[in-house]
Amino acid sequence: MKLVIFEGNNFCNFFPIAYLRPTFELRCGHSLLYEKILRNHPGLPACFFCRDHLAGTFAGRAPAGSTVNDLAALDDDLLIFNGSLLLEDFRLEAAGPDQAGVSPEGELLYARVGRAAAGSIRAGDIHGFLKELLKKLPCEKVLGLTLVRHQWELIHHNGQAIAADFRIEGKAGIEGEVHQSATVYGPAENLYVAPGAVVHPQVVIDTTAGPVTLERGSIVFPHSRVEGPCYVGPETQITRGNIREGCSFGPVCRVGGEVEESIIHAYSNKYHDGFLGHAYVCEWVNLGALTTNSDLKNDYGAVEVYMPDSEGNWSYLDTKDTKVGAFIGDHTKTSIGTFLNTGAHVGVMTLLMGDGRVLPKFIPSFTWYLEGAITTGFGYARLLETAGIATARRKRALSDADKALLDLVYQQTKPERDKAVRKDRKKLLRK
Repeated sequence: MKLVIFEGNNFCNFFPIAYLRPTFELRCGHSLLYEKILRNHPGLPACFFCRDHLAGTFAGRAPAGSTVNDLAALDDDLLIFNGSLLLEDFRLEAAGPDQAGVSPEGELLYARVGRAAAGSIRAGDIHGFLKELLKKLPCEKVLGLTLVRHQWELIHHNGQAIAADFRIEGKAGIEGEVHQSATVYGPAENLYVAPGAVVHPQVVIDTTAGPVTLERGSIVFPHSRVEGPCYVGPETQITRGNIREGCSFGPVCRVGGEVEESIIHAYSNKYHDGFLGHAYVCEWVNLGALTTNSDLKNDYGAVEVYMPDSEGNWSYLDTKDTKVGAFIGDHTKTSIGTFLNTGAHVGVMTLLMGDGRVLPKFIPSFTWYLEGAITTGFGYARLLETAGIATARRKRALSDADKALLDLVYQQTKPERDKAVRKDRKKLLRK
């Protein structure tokens, strides 16, 4: 039997944070979405399906023994999962009749299918396979499972996911070092300090509203407060942080200042003072000192986010949520004093120069924002060079596959970038 995890066709709902990764590789709670599916179904080899141009880079990160975009691997008994499911402890049993579970809107959530039915289907891609499969299987509508359809829902569910992951993993207690002058305020059973994690003097860890996990190699430096639910990933450092509820930090991050209900994916820095709220920050991002984002409109109205649909048409989408911060693509850098708008879409590999004004809600990928205008700066080659320097600081390197993917995304994002640059060039000429 094999475990199949597929990326839905609604990946545009997760731009800019899914430009360089499948949607099932996004973070919520303690782990990535696909890792929760694997956790609940241990021992099964995984077959992943995502956008073709992401297959090469994801294959380099995928679990050992798994396949990526290999339809031939489906000739077996299968447990199939929508990769946008946010699982708690739901487990699909291997034994049982062929069946599919769908959302009330008809989206495939999961399926169990035998080798005979799977092997009878001929299709050119995973979505064709699933379409044909649903014609063969009895379907039942399923309530009670969370399917993440838009990027801001990752933030909305993050606190609940942290609490669920803490409960399911069953790890509590202090196995690392906690200085005697540090204070654990709240239930001690809501704290896990992994071996190799260190909590310095004059730190407060507040577990009254939810659990706190400090993974191996993480450090919380003096004069920080960490409020649960919170997950601090391996090798991540909290420096003079006011870490409020609902935060998840992936591995090797540097976090300081005030952070609330935000996810920092991995290898990113928000080291200095400034506010980050209801935001998702991708990898290799550096937020300069006093960089701050808005997550609430002055009129307390619902926040709109500028994003494309599946046809490539861009528009402002109503989130129906009053607390929505910034979505920041990989390799973006901000200067000191950068102010990000409510519901900001900041693309991949942008350089933002703060000048005291709140930036536009949309900053296209591979651009500079300088003196109130969107430009191409010194060009793509210089941006790529900067990314190479940043990764080398963490003893990592951009692979040829990484560079090829960035090249492709650079071409994919060209229409909106060109449009924004032309618009702001005219504005500068009028000055």
